[in-house]
Amino acid sequence: MTGKRSYDDGYAGAHALDLVGERWALLVVRELLLGPKRFTDLRAGLPGISANVLSQRLIELEQASVVQRRRLPPPFSAWVYELTAWGKELDAVVRELDRWGARSPTLPRDAPLGTDSIVLSLAATFDAAAAADFAATVELRFGLETFRATIAGGAIAIARGAAAAPDVTIESTPAQLAAIVYDGASAARALRDGSVRVAGDKAAFKRFLSLFARPSPAAATWPGA
Repeated sequence: MTGKRSYDDGYAGAHALDLVGERWALLVVRELLLGPKRFTDLRAGLPGISANVLSQRLIELEQASVVQRRRLPPPFSAWVYELTAWGKELDAVVRELDRWGARSPTLPRDAPLGTDSIVLSLAATFDAAAAADFAATVELRFGLETFRATIAGGAIAIARGAAAAPDVTIESTPAQLAAIVYDGASAARALRDGSVRVAGDKAAFKRFLSLFARPSPAAATWPGA
C-alpha cells in the first residue's frame, strides 16, 4: 500500500478508513458481499469506475487482506475476486451504512440502482416483525442475474443463484422493484404492463412486497437541501 495516503491516527476507525475509505473501495466490497465476481462482472456492477481505478482498488484491498483472488476450477478456469473471511465482516458495516444513507434528505432517488444494490437494500430494510409469521423462498430475476431470498423465523437470507424450489419467482428490473417496494408504485399496474412478471404463489408475492420499508428521511437542516 506504498504511496497511499493515511490518516496516521491510532484510532481503529481511522485505520478502517485507511483500508476501505478510498473512493470506490467500499462499493467494490458491496459488489462482492453476495459472492465472488470476475473483473468484468465488477465493472458491470460499477459502470462509473474506470478499469485502472478498479484495478488499483482491488490491489489495495488485496494488500489489506480484505479481498483475495482465486482461479475457478475447470471447466471455468477464470480468475475471480472474493472477500476474505475478515472482509465478509464488512457485511454488517455496509448494511448499517445503507440504513443510515437511506435517511439522507438529499438521497438521489432517481439515480441508477444496480442488481446487487437492490438485493442488499432489501436485506438492510427487512422488517423482522412484519415477517414473524411468514416463511417462503423467493427467487428474484433481474435479466441474467438471479438471487434467492429465504425468509423464515423473522429473518431473511439472500444469496446469489437460483432457488431449488421457490414459492414465488419475481422477474423485474432493480428500478421497478425499488419503485414498488419503497416508493408506492402499483404492483398490479406493473403486472399488467409486464414490467414485473410473477410465477408461483401470488399471496406470497404480495406479502413479500410488504416486508421492506425505506426509513423516513432525517430532517433537512440546510436551507438548500
